[in-house]
Amino acid sequence: MEAYTFRPMAEADLPLILRWLQTPEVVRWWGDPGEQYGLVSGDLAHPDMDQFLVALDGRLFAYIQCYRLSTWNQGFGAQPRDARGIDQFIGEPTFVGRGHGSKFIRQFVDDLLLKGTPRVVTDPDPENIRAIRAYENAGFLRDRLVETPDGPALLMIRQ
Repeated sequence: MEAYTFRPMAEADLPLILRWLQTPEVVRWWGDPGEQYGLVSGDLAHPDMDQFLVALDGRLFAYIQCYRLSTWNQGFGAQPRDARGIDQFIGEPTFVGRGHGSKFIRQFVDDLLLKGTPRVVTDPDPENIRAIRAYENAGFLRDRLVETPDGPALLMIRQ
C-alpha cells in the first residue's frame, strides 16, 4: 500500500497551488482559479484551517484542506463539537483516475479519527461522480443533499 506524505502548505507553495487550480479538472469542480486562489491563499494563516500538500514518493500531486466545522459550517446542520471538514483536489493530471484520491483521503482521515476527531465531513458536487466514488472508497457514507453557499452538495460523513 502506498504511503502518502502530508506537508503543511507554506507561502512558497502558492505558485504551485495556482498552477493546479488552473488545470481543467480542478477548474471543472472548484471553479474560477483566481477566486479559489484568493480563498486558499487567504486561509493560509487562519487558525481553524489546516492546509497540506500531498506527495507520493516525494512527488507533490495534490492539495487537501481540513477545517474546523464550528468555524465553517456550510449548511451541514448540527455536528459533533470537534468535527472537521475536508476538501481536496489532485493537481497533477497524471495522478487523476488512478485511485490516489481515495487512498490519500483514507490515510489522512484515518489519522484524524485516530487522534480523536469525532467526525469528518465533505461535500462534493452531487454531479461529481469521481469524487463521490473516491470518498466512498475512503470510507465515507452518503448522508443527504444540503444547500451550501456554492450550491447543492452531497454531505458525506466518516466517523
